[in-house]
Amino acid sequence: MINKEVLKPTIIVIFGGSGDLNERKLTPAFYNLFLDKQMPEKFAIIGLGRTSFTDTKFRSMLAEGVNKFSRRGKIDKKEWANFAPNISYLQSDVFEQKDYQKLAKEIKKIEGEWGEHPNVLFYLAIAPGLIEPVAVNLGKAGICNDPDCSRIVVEKPFGHDLESAQKLNKLLTGIFDEKQIYRIDHYLGKEAVQNMLVFRFANVMFEPIWNRKYIEHVQMTVSETVGVGDRGGYYDKSGALKDMIQNHVLQLLCFVAMEPPVSFSANEIRSRKVDVLRAIRKYDTKEVFENTARGQYSKGWMKGDQVEGYREKDKVDPKSNTETFAAVKFHLDNWRWQNVPFYVRSGKRMPEKMSVITIQFRPVPHRIFPTGVAESLQPNRIIISINPATGIRIRFQAKQVGLNMRLGPEDMVFNYSDAYDTQQPEAYETLLHDVMTGDATLFMRSDEVEAAWEVVMPIINAWKNSPAEFPNYPANSWGPESAERLIAADGFHWITTPIKDGEK
Repeated sequence: MINKEVLKPTIIVIFGGSGDLNERKLTPAFYNLFLDKQMPEKFAIIGLGRTSFTDTKFRSMLAEGVNKFSRRGKIDKKEWANFAPNISYLQSDVFEQKDYQKLAKEIKKIEGEWGEHPNVLFYLAIAPGLIEPVAVNLGKAGICNDPDCSRIVVEKPFGHDLESAQKLNKLLTGIFDEKQIYRIDHYLGKEAVQNMLVFRFANVMFEPIWNRKYIEHVQMTVSETVGVGDRGGYYDKSGALKDMIQNHVLQLLCFVAMEPPVSFSANEIRSRKVDVLRAIRKYDTKEVFENTARGQYSKGWMKGDQVEGYREKDKVDPKSNTETFAAVKFHLDNWRWQNVPFYVRSGKRMPEKMSVITIQFRPVPHRIFPTGVAESLQPNRIIISINPATGIRIRFQAKQVGLNMRLGPEDMVFNYSDAYDTQQPEAYETLLHDVMTGDATLFMRSDEVEAAWEVVMPIINAWKNSPAEFPNYPANSWGPESAERLIAADGFHWITTPIKDGEK
């Protein structure tokens, strides 16, 4: 962790402070950072919203959120008594310029009390449609003029297509410097995602074989057991491709496929990720249907309960063409990865919740063992598990115990829960700490966001112009048959072997 002395006095302004994201994620994260002595000595959290709250009532609401959602469980009353006085609330309307002047006065007041010039973070925990008025009004209010001390945090989705993302980037970079803008994707705050950089670039044994000569193919599965819940109205305008693959999954792909950075600087790492996105082959319409599969779940049984199909959910079009499952075979046209397929899939109402990356290596070039001795010979694999547990599994071949020479697969497993006694920080804790210290490594740059949209736009357009026959997979299954055909056509199969807590 970065030394606490690096953290300047900080004011955190949360637009949407009375909303769900602050209650579930942001305040629990700030509270845990406070308990871990990773908050600045002087800090203030100002919640903004249209709801009428006193400071006391606002703090009480957030305390309930910490009790429900913090990884530590119930609040420690003594610690909360030290943390809570740093929280205040301002009733405001994002469209009213006078409310931004009121906020500016509050910031000046705190600065005067501290006698120091603080960092000021503006966290936009708001609907995407409100980003533009907030950014414009912040600019007019003149409270983001210092690029070294003021930062703005923007939640995904960052646009709903390439054109809207470009428009939003143009708006934000017209008001703020690029270094002030932190486009947040909570997936990048997960320990296993960050550990991929260490695994690849701090161990000499892996990087020499991390290429097309030794790796046969790569798989990524990000699956959810839940459906769309009460997000039907939003999800029906999005779908699995936009909601998961365009951001989370492509970010994972970048960490797996990127070239070694020259240094651990934020811009160097982000530039190498952009290189990956630009190397991904852009498909024409015919190629889209040869290299993708999509699905939508129907009703089924999950853990003994019957669940509704997607089209039966509230605010979902009864004839919706929105996919709840997407699978894509990507190709990277560069020297390292030429002709190595990257299979990715993501879907809702799957049998298991998991985020798993599988690196499968090529067969040995010459088998010296007789047929029968090596009948169970299986490819070497590295499996990086993000969910349900965090860890890395390396599969290799070994002689089985006995007088005869027989081979079989064995696994070496590194499991975070076994290796460390301390709890892993939540993703938002990591990312919020990085914002406070000014470390943009795990945040997306404008060109990276646009490059990711450029990858998926041909797929979005092809699917939009060719409605599918939905629904085509039942809840509690691994998706439509077309997803199996996609990978089976190349002689492979989907691998579902995440690491479990306690596994060794």
